[in-house]
Amino acid sequence: MSNPKTNTKKISRTELKNLQGKKIALLGFGLDNQALLKLLENYKISAEITICDARAKIKLPKIKTIYSTINYQLGQNFNKNLERFNFLFRSPGWPLACPGIRAVQKHPQVKITSALNLFFALCPTKNIIGVTGSKGKGTTASLIYRILQGAKKNVWLGGNIGIPPLSFLSKIKSTDYVVLELSSFQLEDLAFAPRYAVITNLFKEHLVPADPNNPNFHSSYEAYWRAKLKIIGTSANQYLIINKTLTAKIKRVAPNTQIIYFSASSLPSKLIGNFNQQNIGAAVTLAQILKIKPLVYKKIVANFSNLEHRLELVKEIRGVKYYDNSFSTTPESTALDLQSFSEPIIQIAGGADKGANFKPLAKIIKQKVKFLILLSGKGTERLLLELVALKFPKTKLVLTNNMFTAVALAKQQSVAGDVVLLSTACASFGLFKNYKERGELFKQAVQNKKI
Repeated sequence: MSNPKTNTKKISRTELKNLQGKKIALLGFGLDNQALLKLLENYKISAEITICDARAKIKLPKIKTIYSTINYQLGQNFNKNLERFNFLFRSPGWPLACPGIRAVQKHPQVKITSALNLFFALCPTKNIIGVTGSKGKGTTASLIYRILQGAKKNVWLGGNIGIPPLSFLSKIKSTDYVVLELSSFQLEDLAFAPRYAVITNLFKEHLVPADPNNPNFHSSYEAYWRAKLKIIGTSANQYLIINKTLTAKIKRVAPNTQIIYFSASSLPSKLIGNFNQQNIGAAVTLAQILKIKPLVYKKIVANFSNLEHRLELVKEIRGVKYYDNSFSTTPESTALDLQSFSEPIIQIAGGADKGANFKPLAKIIKQKVKFLILLSGKGTERLLLELVALKFPKTKLVLTNNMFTAVALAKQQSVAGDVVLLSTACASFGLFKNYKERGELFKQAVQNKKI
């Protein structure tokens, strides 16, 4: 299934006023569209609002609404008859390939857009920094944010990191900076581009609908790459900071952009692993473009700690260090995790399938892992097949469907000097709500003295 073209159009301040009296559908009611509803409240946009969501029950945010009636189109009928609306504001989790969206293509009077498009249209500053990539975008965006704070800049952080940009739009001044972590699903129909674009890396990701709460996915690796490329604008004033490993891939598609390549930084840091040094390299390269003093960014880098669930040191118990990288949901990122340690590793891996290739990871597991604990799931089954083909010792492997059992087994197998690493290479769905719950349960189990 290919990604369909959309009639996505920019919305100007004038067009925001044109929302008055219109029929507006919020396609998916996650954080972005919740913030959009509040924005419409603040602008006193008198419109007919309909919330379309595949969930049978949703909760409205606690706001004093000016709307006497908010309509709902939930459950099985969530994507029906969308052509009756004037504006469709798509959530990142709402697939562009949705039959309801496809049907709207026959009706050019319907504008398909998003809360992110609206943010770009209304944002009073041009100093927007967009960060994307398969992995590392959250860490890189957060580090850039901290560096700008250290340089005494007025700066805002939002996007895929969990903060809707529309939630702080009214507070932004024309001289401020905005740092946005941008997923491929946010980018794929973006009609704007940030002045400073950062691409951390590119792995095969989001090629099957693994997340039941976010069924969006890309039909191919090339479609995924094309979505990422939406971060690149056509203006000669734009800067693109990109991993030098993507040199050959990017030259063909960004002829008018000022391209600056980055590589791993050698600056002292608390962050573990070459991939994190690359994240630092991206942030430092941008800091240099912005003419931030080395003394400032070096200090910030030295004191910056990992984000939660990103190769986070949970605790050291009797000489064994426990690391949580529940955010590692691809074989490529887990391979990088394993290569970050010289110590013997007891690894907790496995879970839902995202359509990835586990063969290279299986080879690294055989080389690096002392004992492997696999959480059940379709991805686990595929990883297990690759391990069996490599004759990974059965005595060094166990399967479980419980995180507390997994950590208990890890504690039994560990001795002083070992590392226990939660890095699953798979999505969390099935056993857990999301990667955050998986990471939290791991940390609770590590801290549990009874295990």
